[in-house]
Amino acid sequence: MGNNEQKLNRGFGLTASLALVVGTIIGSGIFFKQGSVLESAGSTNAAMLAWIAGGLLTLASGISVAEIGSQMDKTGGIYIYIEKIYGKIWGFLAGWMQVVFYGPAMMGSIAAYFGILFVDLFGLSKSLAIPSAIIALSFVGLINSIPNRFSAGFQIITTTVKMLPIIALIIFGLFFGQHDAIGQTVAQVSQSGQGGFGVAVLATLFAYDGWVTLANISGEIKNPQKVLPKAIIFGILIVLVAYVGVSFGVYQSLPANTIVKLGQNTTLYMATNAFGIIGGRLLSIAVLISLLGTLNGKIVSFPRVLFAMANDGLFPFAKQFAKINMRSRTPNKSIWFMIFLGILMIVFTNPDRLTDIAIFTTFLFYILVFAGVFKLRKKDPFGEKRSFSMPLYPWIPIVAICGSLYVEISEIMHDLSGVIISIAIVAAGYPVYIFLSRRTNKE
Repeated sequence: MGNNEQKLNRGFGLTASLALVVGTIIGSGIFFKQGSVLESAGSTNAAMLAWIAGGLLTLASGISVAEIGSQMDKTGGIYIYIEKIYGKIWGFLAGWMQVVFYGPAMMGSIAAYFGILFVDLFGLSKSLAIPSAIIALSFVGLINSIPNRFSAGFQIITTTVKMLPIIALIIFGLFFGQHDAIGQTVAQVSQSGQGGFGVAVLATLFAYDGWVTLANISGEIKNPQKVLPKAIIFGILIVLVAYVGVSFGVYQSLPANTIVKLGQNTTLYMATNAFGIIGGRLLSIAVLISLLGTLNGKIVSFPRVLFAMANDGLFPFAKQFAKINMRSRTPNKSIWFMIFLGILMIVFTNPDRLTDIAIFTTFLFYILVFAGVFKLRKKDPFGEKRSFSMPLYPWIPIVAICGSLYVEISEIMHDLSGVIISIAIVAAGYPVYIFLSRRTNKE
């Protein structure tokens, strides 16, 4: 196609890139996962270890992608990485999965959850949840349709806001917690604890997901070879500390039996106890803002994959989706097409279910990326093309691959039908690729 990527504005510096990583990962999971992780792990000590293990696996994954990203500055993320390492067909399937399935499902799920929380907080009719979700999705889409310094600024603001209640919860738990649950087992307080440590780690990995989205916008990052590795690594470290800190604070503040019984309402209950009804409402508002920030990260990221594929002529109506708005210098047609798909997910499907079954293929492509570290190292053993070389090679990518294989095996064991659906959607991209590649060759 063309060189439309050169027209993109490199408006994301280190601060905005860091905010994108932190803000995209931290959505609602940090506020609602403590009860379920504790129940699966069986004890508060095991639950803390699960959060740490999930964070370390995510960090290993991020470091692996950071090394690859330091060698490629083109927009598209794993679509570009896999294409460069394994060939066009595998790159296309990775991009296809993100554009037609995973990206819209994530956007729709986050927006739908925003709508549910919004009507609950303000006592509105539940029938307004879907319209509220669509309005939220469209609002963030508008922010992304103007120069990207605004979406970058929005990401910084929302990430800052969502960190305030996290810091408050950590401080309260550390210094004012009165019910030290550390060391208690779920068996002592509940008969419902099931799943084991492995399932608990799996739950935290889902909560940590989203860090890879920064790689999708390399063409809009200032000096991406240096900024991208720093933002991914330090962003994941910040999230790890936040997740472990909030969980420890919760376990310091509430008895284990209360945590398990409250489930998703644990953190809200803790905030209300600590800061009163107003504090609980402020936390709910912070969660809404947090969801908007996460939604912004998805809308910044996923349409860039569509734009990159269209720029290569590898998507239907590629000429339209490869266009850049000359005033905003953003790929608006790609943005609004994916918002449209997200709205369809909200209205006609269960987005939560779709994101669950998309996890399998997402991690399948992650494994290919992590294995790609070894292929690139073999081609460039002395690091002449790398601006960032990971420490502890080869152990870090090995840990990332093993962690991802664990997710794959867990998905197969827990949701085989979802895995089959997920693979079928990816496989459907193959005939599309054959058709598009033949048409491109004729042109």
